[in-house]
Amino acid sequence: MSHNHFGKLLTLTTFGESHGPAIGCVLDGLPPGIEIAPEDFQLDLQRRATGRTRHTSQRHEADQVEILSGVYTGKTTGTALALLIRNTDARSKDYADIAEQFRPGHADYTYWQKYGIRDPRGGGRSSARETTMRVAAAVIAKKWLRQRYGIEIRGYLAQIGELKPRHFDWAAVEQNPFFWPDAEMVPELEACIDALRKSGDSIGARVDVEASGVPAGFGEPIYGKLDSDLAAALMSINAVKGVEIGAGFACISQHGSDHRDLIRADGFASNHAGGILGGIATGQVVRASMAIKPTSSLRLPGASVDVHGAAVQVVTKGRHDPCVGIRATPIAEAMMALVLMDHALRHRAQCADVGEVLPRIPAARPI
Repeated sequence: MSHNHFGKLLTLTTFGESHGPAIGCVLDGLPPGIEIAPEDFQLDLQRRATGRTRHTSQRHEADQVEILSGVYTGKTTGTALALLIRNTDARSKDYADIAEQFRPGHADYTYWQKYGIRDPRGGGRSSARETTMRVAAAVIAKKWLRQRYGIEIRGYLAQIGELKPRHFDWAAVEQNPFFWPDAEMVPELEACIDALRKSGDSIGARVDVEASGVPAGFGEPIYGKLDSDLAAALMSINAVKGVEIGAGFACISQHGSDHRDLIRADGFASNHAGGILGGIATGQVVRASMAIKPTSSLRLPGASVDVHGAAVQVVTKGRHDPCVGIRATPIAEAMMALVLMDHALRHRAQCADVGEVLPRIPAARPI
């Protein structure tokens, strides 16, 4: 198994390379009757896209979605839905000098060891370009979850290097290119990224994502836990090196009397569990965070070897992000949406006859 797919009842398979002719995906298991049109994909694809501002890679892709199958008269048919996006702004010549070198911090060496061959152009299959199709597929999942359950998924950039929001306002997140919840800090972020670009270096980031309206009961108790599937989905995103659910690693320093989410008739007193207990949703907001490493494609020389084992100094040319986390928020939202839709279908298949079980505890106590 080459593991280009994930999911149980809703499965996503992606294909294509960064500098190949196209990237695409097949989304199977969709219920029939979901209204979808090519223009529905544009908002989230533009949110994820490079080249929107000077703070990300200056690759400018059209990202026009072609629906190849699974839709008739504007509605899903229940058969496999295939989407295609043609690459329109690849510059493979930027990678000619390092075609036989292994970039430090990249998948070049591991792909070579596994397959004995690799596509060096823009990282090939390991490029963040692949996540475009995850975002496209999740447009449908978000729509279905919203219409059927009222689930809303949203995320934001929670940290760049040492910088953290000093204030929080959801309304600010979509009003700046960083998905940052503190509008007053945007000039500070711009100065940070401008300085990194000038120096040739990069920085890591943290992205937080949440889903409200998730019904209690989604998830499985052992091997298909909602939190474990969500963690695996977020960890599968390029450059992600850590995932937290709810309080995450902060629970290490908490006492049990503080960490446990007390339950009262008017709602849970807190949500350190991130909306999941025993692998099953509590009905609270599902919360997760992911840590994204600094971009490894740098113009600063770095020691490595080539395919012959000779020592080299690698310098990566081309268009790269000083902080790849800047455009990762839509990708985190996409993976949460796809996991939640898969679990919604699984829950419906096994437990639809259970119905409403009382008591239903409100997601949060009134403040």
